[in-house]
Amino acid sequence: MKKELNIVVIKIADRIKEAGLVQKTLSDYNEIIKTRFGFHELSTEVCSRQALIILELAGELEQEKKLVSELNQIGGIKTEVMNFEL
Repeated sequence: MKKELNIVVIKIADRIKEAGLVQKTLSDYNEIIKTRFGFHELSTEVCSRQALIILELAGELEQEKKLVSELNQIGGIKTEVMNFEL
């Protein structure tokens, strides 16, 4: 039986404005998020408003599609999904 590894990359245009909605959505789907890695540029002068979040999902395909759909409904969010067959 083949298994898929699904990775979702989330680009947030304005993390200060959108962080609350993104966090709520990710919390709603925490049971299918196996790994979560988020970062943004940081320097001594400024903290970037843009951010990236990388998710490794481990759920049913329909749940994963719902998560991505809900993320895409948030303004300033762009997602890309990568599927790896194991």
